[in-house]
Amino acid sequence: MCIGLPLRAIEVLGQQAVAQGRGRRETVDLRLVGAVEPGQWLLVFNGAARECLDGTRAAEINAALDLLEQGLAGQADAQADPGFALPSSMSLQDLAALAGRT
Repeated sequence: MCIGLPLRAIEVLGQQAVAQGRGRRETVDLRLVGAVEPGQWLLVFNGAARECLDGTRAAEINAALDLLEQGLAGQADAQADPGFALPSSMSLQDLAALAGRT
């Protein structure tokens, strides 16, 4: 499964940053997102930042990942509120906007 993780840059070293989150700390390639500042949230996949995130979006992704981990461990509440709208509860118009087709 391919999943990007929200990590927060704690130290920027040119085109790389040391970032941490979700119990990990790693060096991240910044060439796809450009310059970042310490404290900036990044969506990281395979050692490279793919997107800069704001704190709200990072929290949403973390909530979804927490639910996924609970589900994989057999501990998920099927009625749990992830804290954001799931695509299954969105209107067609909202889904189109999410996909950038408005």
